[in-house]
Amino acid sequence: MRVVAGSARGRRLVAPRGPAVRPTSDRVREATFNALTSLGAVEGAVVLDAFAGTGALGIEALSRGASSATFVDSSRHAVAAIADNLRITGLSDRADVICRDVLEYLVEPSRFDLALLDPPYEFDGWADVLELVDSAVVVVESDRHVTTGERWRVVREKRYAGTVVAIAVRSSDME
Repeated sequence: MRVVAGSARGRRLVAPRGPAVRPTSDRVREATFNALTSLGAVEGAVVLDAFAGTGALGIEALSRGASSATFVDSSRHAVAAIADNLRITGLSDRADVICRDVLEYLVEPSRFDLALLDPPYEFDGWADVLELVDSAVVVVESDRHVTTGERWRVVREKRYAGTVVAIAVRSSDME
């Protein structure tokens, strides 16, 4: 697993051990960020990487020009791997890493330009997360189609083998 593009391109990332972490493949990350870049959603963005795991999604955003990123994961092992990956890529100065349950974190008011949501595949709390996240654009990664509700309008959705990635914008931002 490596950073695909930007200032940290080619840097190898570490992953915590265990079945709970399912890193997004380089191919899926590259396609997702190419789509986000075409939407103007990355450059200068304030990013949330929720259920961050390795931090690869948020690190990719930082590498491609996001102004800052907040990484949230409930696993101490994941948080340690994220901190290591930020050091490896030299992006620590624009990042905050938080060891906390994502739903608990989202209850507190925070505004992001881009939210990257990649929970474990068995996750079924999508309605709660999508209701709580305050962001202009969200990326939803799952093993199945996720209904985003009326608050979000899906602008792109693509299946990559066993992974479905949807990019959605707030419905109010489309008007």
